[in-house]
Amino acid sequence: MIYLNGKFMPMEEARIPVLDRGFIFGDGVYEVIPVYSRHLFRLEEHLSRLQHSLDGIRLDNPHSAREWEERIRRLVELNEPEDQSVYLQITRGVAKRDHAFPKSIEPTVFMMSSPLVTPSRETLEKGVATISAADNRWLRCDIKATSLLPNVLLRQMAVDAGAAETILLRDGFLTEGAASNIFAVKDGILLAPPKDNLMLPGITYDVVIELAQSIGLPCEVRQVAENEIFSASELLLTSSTKEVTPITSLDGKPVGNGKPGPVFEKLHAAYQAFKHSVMRRA
Repeated sequence: MIYLNGKFMPMEEARIPVLDRGFIFGDGVYEVIPVYSRHLFRLEEHLSRLQHSLDGIRLDNPHSAREWEERIRRLVELNEPEDQSVYLQITRGVAKRDHAFPKSIEPTVFMMSSPLVTPSRETLEKGVATISAADNRWLRCDIKATSLLPNVLLRQMAVDAGAAETILLRDGFLTEGAASNIFAVKDGILLAPPKDNLMLPGITYDVVIELAQSIGLPCEVRQVAENEIFSASELLLTSSTKEVTPITSLDGKPVGNGKPGPVFEKLHAAYQAFKHSVMRRA
């Protein structure tokens, strides 16, 4: 079951006009919310990021926070998995093809749910391979926009190389992954690039920094130089679906000793404990 413009329906019944600006221009934003045991994870933070994205493309939010919550919870109820990944998308709507914003049209609001697939035990035990590439995207990566072709091409580079992700570098510094945030570990210190216009402000990114502070793990939020990435003792990738995943290979060379390291082990354990405590409180 999906949600489209005020109605819940089977996915195969959904129809969107070909002149929707999301289809024509990629003129829209999206959000992804993990659901554990039917409990929405950090909903307030996800809706806040959605508002930031809408503000970034000058599109009014079609719903209040309460209305979003009601619709998302209903969508979760209508789908079977206990753990779900809720995808929501808002486009500027349907209008004659013209780059300028049309006047007085209704936005298109779409939501769907998929089973939430988190990293397997094998992935957590062995880690994943990555490659590096120049970050050639636009300068508003903080907007979670649907026009993701640069990310798609960068992510495909990893797939073609038999890797899980592409680590992006711009002007000699780390930005993020093609579809994730990236952390480095140097001398036992967790390094995180600052949240600015060159990276998406990840919800899991925030959780990891909070957890590092709570368990006494030294953490620095600052520009992370390219040479620090290639000489890191550990690299981690984070996202709503990947949670905290160890990177054990970069451009065909081992990261550290080529195995998940102690910082990953601490953060993974802390993340799992945090996730379960949140679900119990819910």
